[in-house]
Amino acid sequence: MIEIRSLRDLLRLFFIYRREFKLAVLTTIVIAVLGAFLLPARYESDARLLVKPGRDNTTLPIEAANRQTLIAPSTQHDPIVDEEKMLTGRPIVHIVAERYMAMTAEPPQGFWKVTKFYIKKGVGEVINGIRSVLQFVGLAEKQSPLERLATSLEKNFTAGHEPGSSVIEISFTWDDPAVAQKIVETWVNAYLEERARILGRKSLHTFYETERAKVAENIQSLKDQLQGRLKQIDSISVDARLKNLTNQIDRVTDAKVSAQNQISGIRSLLANASQQIKSQPADVVTMRETSLNPTQLDLKRQLNALQVERARLLRTYLPGTPQVNQIEQNIRDMEALSAQEATRLERSQNTAPNSLVINVKQQMIDAQLQERKLAGEIENYDKTLTELRAQRDQAMTDEPQLNTLSQQLRTAEKSYALYSDNLEQARIDHELDNSQISNIALIEHATLNPARVFPKSLLMLLFAIPAGVAVGLLTIYVLYLLDQRIHDGTRLQEMFHVPLWSSIPDVQDATPAAVTASLYRLYSLLPLDRIATQGFALGLTSARHGEGVTFIASQLKRLLEERGHRVSVDGASAPTPGEVLLLDASALSSNPQAFLTLRRADQIVLVIEARTSTVPTIENAVSLLTTAFGKVDGMILNRRRFEVPAKVLARLNSWRGAA
Repeated sequence: MIEIRSLRDLLRLFFIYRREFKLAVLTTIVIAVLGAFLLPARYESDARLLVKPGRDNTTLPIEAANRQTLIAPSTQHDPIVDEEKMLTGRPIVHIVAERYMAMTAEPPQGFWKVTKFYIKKGVGEVINGIRSVLQFVGLAEKQSPLERLATSLEKNFTAGHEPGSSVIEISFTWDDPAVAQKIVETWVNAYLEERARILGRKSLHTFYETERAKVAENIQSLKDQLQGRLKQIDSISVDARLKNLTNQIDRVTDAKVSAQNQISGIRSLLANASQQIKSQPADVVTMRETSLNPTQLDLKRQLNALQVERARLLRTYLPGTPQVNQIEQNIRDMEALSAQEATRLERSQNTAPNSLVINVKQQMIDAQLQERKLAGEIENYDKTLTELRAQRDQAMTDEPQLNTLSQQLRTAEKSYALYSDNLEQARIDHELDNSQISNIALIEHATLNPARVFPKSLLMLLFAIPAGVAVGLLTIYVLYLLDQRIHDGTRLQEMFHVPLWSSIPDVQDATPAAVTASLYRLYSLLPLDRIATQGFALGLTSARHGEGVTFIASQLKRLLEERGHRVSVDGASAPTPGEVLLLDASALSSNPQAFLTLRRADQIVLVIEARTSTVPTIENAVSLLTTAFGKVDGMILNRRRFEVPAKVLARLNSWRGAA
């Protein structure tokens, strides 16, 4: 458990797992070197075939190709896929395997080749013996040598093409480049021979000629029957008549719906116009004659006189005096009387019929006339629709018979066209079969590639060290994720909810001053006032033996004595004022006596050894102490080490200073 916060922490992580890192790097390099020199070499030979549009794709027998189009439309299909399936089919593989066994029956020329031949033969015999034993006990299936060879050849052979391309790319890998080239040549030849044999056919000229004559007679008979029926309905076809009647019905229906919509709009208009007439007066005033109200004028003159009087009184009296209040009350009374009188009086007025009402009534008359006209049109539309629908029903009654005749005629015409085409194609096919002409062209012969495709020894050697370093770093990362050991006290308090009292470095790597500083940190947390007045018992415990409880007790005893305190370790009596009792209760999980010892402690401290104690162990110890005593007052991390060597840190510091 290490918290990564800086480059120093990463270096520390590296040095913690440096042994595992070295082992991973070394193992990876060894595997890469052994693979570069010991893996069996593989060589590749390539060839390319061009599939040209020709008779083999377009002139299949009528029973297997064109006849199918009379039943159901064919889906789009890439003919090159069929060629690839034939090329990699089991029959071709068996032919190649037989020829390969014939080629390799005799030993090759040359000392090294002969040696390799007999070694491979001996190894094969041993493998066959083992295979026989496995077959005898039922752990392996029985296979002939030819079948095993065919399976091996099939695994190393590939054939494919790019989308939209007509070129089949062939590739074969083997342990000998010359053998690989020979097998590819044999494979292509076997494929072309077998393909020519499979696609070879007899001439169908006589058959197609006879059938075409029969179909021609049937076509003439069907045409006569169909023509007679069409004359009866006075149309060129049932479909055309149905289409014409349907279009007429649609047009009349649309016109009827449009008229109905217009009537709905007119009726809505009439309703709105009636409501508008009701809301408008029949007559309106065209001219009015008015004059000023004399009473209103007299009241305003009196009001002006009162306001002048109020202004005169304010020059003599203050606001709020009886004289001023009385005149203000008179002004308010006069203003009220003036407000009750109208400013103008109507003397006479002239009236006339409301023009808006007249216009609306005229619109209503026009709308009613339009409504009656549209109603008549809708009635005519209904009659027309009835007649058209009756005609359509009659046409649909005749349709099945006419459709049957039409379908039979179309089928017969297709058959006639197919027989006519294949009549000529049959003659061409026979001639092509005799000439062994194919639409498959070998555009690239089997290649001889002396450079092996696997393994790439130089590349493996070049990348051996980088791959080893990468594997080593990955190993460090995995170990970091899996490591449950306590390396430092950064997250101890956060994980276990127990305060970290002190972190004591390993005395072998740290200076005495660092150890003393850690002890003084521990000393500062002791209740000195209580020690002076009552005495104090400190229980030191650990999860296992050897985590440094005795060492910490001895160092703390020395420090306390230097500070003038009396100290006893594992004393039987309670501490007296000024005395510190240190209780050694190590190995909590395996020492039942430790619980009895800790019962006498005023505070309990759990000692943890860095790089040895694990998180589950500490969790178990904290749980035991909490269950038994209800608390754990603190933790001490012992033998903490910073694994990065001092020389490395010094070098980093010098680089940083130079930068």
